[in-house]
Amino acid sequence: MSDRLALCYHAVSPSWPEHVSVAPADLERHVRWLLRLGYRPTTFADAAATPGGRTLAVTFDDGYRSVHRHALPLLRRLGVPATMYVCPDLVGQPLALAGPHWFGGPHEAELEAMDWDEIAELADAGWEIGSHTCSQPMLTQLGDAELATELRDSRTAIEDRLGQPCRTLAYPYGDVDARVAAAARDAGYAAAGTLYPGRVAHPSPWQVPRIGVSHHHRGGWRFRVKAAATTRRLRASPLVARLSAPLYKLKGGMTPPRPPEALP
Repeated sequence: MSDRLALCYHAVSPSWPEHVSVAPADLERHVRWLLRLGYRPTTFADAAATPGGRTLAVTFDDGYRSVHRHALPLLRRLGVPATMYVCPDLVGQPLALAGPHWFGGPHEAELEAMDWDEIAELADAGWEIGSHTCSQPMLTQLGDAELATELRDSRTAIEDRLGQPCRTLAYPYGDVDARVAAAARDAGYAAAGTLYPGRVAHPSPWQVPRIGVSHHHRGGWRFRVKAAATTRRLRASPLVARLSAPLYKLKGGMTPPRPPEALP
């Protein structure tokens, strides 16, 4: 049976109580459970290209330094490659998406982003490095020319820096429509990841759904329910997608700085 499961994480920290952050112990618990269920770990690009069997793609958005510090050694120990989606314009800059209230406090260091040397270490370890656009805008709100620039220039910058192909894209905030998906295809991406809910019953390679995982999923059981194949099939139904979209918007699901992948 074909079951392609893509997970979307952001930061990995043992102490940061931000909704985009998960503890290393929870990340390990999630991945070990899926490996025991028989999922084969691979990069997002490979999972999108070969959807047969049970495949697991662990992905991280934004480029938080904590992923290099905590997730890289943890997943290396488990033999799991992953995919990191970065914004070239934000590499090495504080990632303020989580909110300005973290500046000046005890968790300010959690906002640090990886630099290009650290991103290259991920690539050398077998991770895929994909694009999260240049500057993380809401893509559906851009004009055609600006949209094409965000998609094309981010891919070019990553390839120039790392000397390897940038094959896939993760839409910021899961914000995608048919026009944006077509632009991603035209920009040369082989596949692109979105987020539940949405048009996922029959996704194209440029609208591959990912499961958002957040601080809300600590402890395990919430994650198991959300990642279960039955739950994903239910959420993929057109009716449930239509009913759940207004709820996500009510929670701030499509408005920065609270991306929809961070919501339960």
